[in-house]
Amino acid sequence: MIAVVDYRAGNLTSVCKALRALGCEPLVTADPDALRTAEKIILPGVGHFAATERLFQSGLAAAIQQRVAEGALFLGICVGLQWIFSGSTEAPTVPGLNVFPEQCERFPDSVKCPHVGWNSLDVIRPSRLLRGLAPATHVYFTHSYRAPTIHATVAVTNYAGEFSSVVEDKNWMAVQFHPEKSGAAGLKILQNFLELPAC
Repeated sequence: MIAVVDYRAGNLTSVCKALRALGCEPLVTADPDALRTAEKIILPGVGHFAATERLFQSGLAAAIQQRVAEGALFLGICVGLQWIFSGSTEAPTVPGLNVFPEQCERFPDSVKCPHVGWNSLDVIRPSRLLRGLAPATHVYFTHSYRAPTIHATVAVTNYAGEFSSVVEDKNWMAVQFHPEKSGAAGLKILQNFLELPAC
């Protein structure tokens, strides 16, 4: 079962439409117990980082951690990527899940913010999510905050310097862009996720 987490901040309609185009009927849920039986969990996100506070208040964060530790695969999208870091300067008092201890920060004032539109992925190490994509594939971004490059970074994008556009570490995976809005390339990434066995 593929669960899409509903915490009132995700781009649920577009994500579910993309999954259905791939022949998958996801379960959209705000129920922690439902997540505990999921084989794969997708956490979409749009808007302010503070919205992720609901994940802790509702018990969803604990359920996600438990299920991924048991072998489920996780895919974070946009704010869903930022959430698995320690936090973001967008909401300094709201913690992230701290899968990765680094913090997300706003783009510098020297560039237009938010970063909106198509930009390329520079794959820097083997990636399960990006399998079969052409070099420098373009995907669609819309965000004001970015994650630094870390040990789990498998692809970077350049906008006022490099940032993590895809991270993968065992069962934790996340993308800063919106695969559901990235055409054939985005569908390929989602298909790769759907086809992956657990670690």
